[in-house]
Amino acid sequence: MEYLAASPVALIVVCALFGLLVGSFLNVVIHRMPRMMEAGWRREARELLEQPAEDEPVFNLVVPRSRCPDCGHGIRWYENIPVVSWLALKGRCSRCGTAISKRYPIIELITAVVAALCAWRFGYGPWLLFTLGASFTLLALAVIDLDTTLLPDDLTYPLLWAGLLAALLGVSPVALPDAVVGAMAGYLSLWSLYWVFKLLTGKEGMGYGDFKLLAALGAWLGWQFLPLVILLSSVVGLVFALSMMATGSVKRDQGIPFGPYLAIAGWIALLWGERIVSSYLGLFNLT
Repeated sequence: MEYLAASPVALIVVCALFGLLVGSFLNVVIHRMPRMMEAGWRREARELLEQPAEDEPVFNLVVPRSRCPDCGHGIRWYENIPVVSWLALKGRCSRCGTAISKRYPIIELITAVVAALCAWRFGYGPWLLFTLGASFTLLALAVIDLDTTLLPDDLTYPLLWAGLLAALLGVSPVALPDAVVGAMAGYLSLWSLYWVFKLLTGKEGMGYGDFKLLAALGAWLGWQFLPLVILLSSVVGLVFALSMMATGSVKRDQGIPFGPYLAIAGWIALLWGERIVSSYLGLFNLT
């Protein structure tokens, strides 16, 4: 531990390797959590309709083992080494040859880069552990929302409470009152915008998961950085939307989830928010 504290390069490498391992788990979370939510909704619906319970196989983040969706081949441990196994298998199932999505190693690599950047930015200490957890959660939320337009409470609520806990323990650079107000302001700002848009158009512009996500970011960043997050998320969302429309990935009138852009903007603000604001103020001689 003392060596990692004294050697920034070693810390970055260790965090990157740790990120690869976490990225492999995030692939499981991203794939399974929406299906776990759907199973829960079915159980609740049967209870409300007073229908008999159905025997469903156990399905969570641990059970069943990962397997090929085509032939059912169980993934062995040496076939599940982040990135390396995918390359060794040439992106195909070892039994039936079905292609394995490139997204799995991409998520693992992104997680490694995110972890390395957190280590480079914050160095050794408890705040690094908190920011790593927040970064991994934001990545999972962004991809799940992109896939399903869902932002699971099982991820947004722990993210919110962890931000408040960091402030309570004095680990976070954000004071506890600012974190609490940030959580409240984050939720209420998008909630208010949602209802104004709905009253004016009769349509829903975003989901409640977006409110909870911004509340969580407010707990991590404090209310002072919420305008930056909203501005950054709008810019990131606009760039992605224009790019996807230009390539034909989405149509002009097609809804686009806002959660991924909030997550990206929140992560940027978490790492470089103070520098961005200071540079902006210095540019216009407002400091």
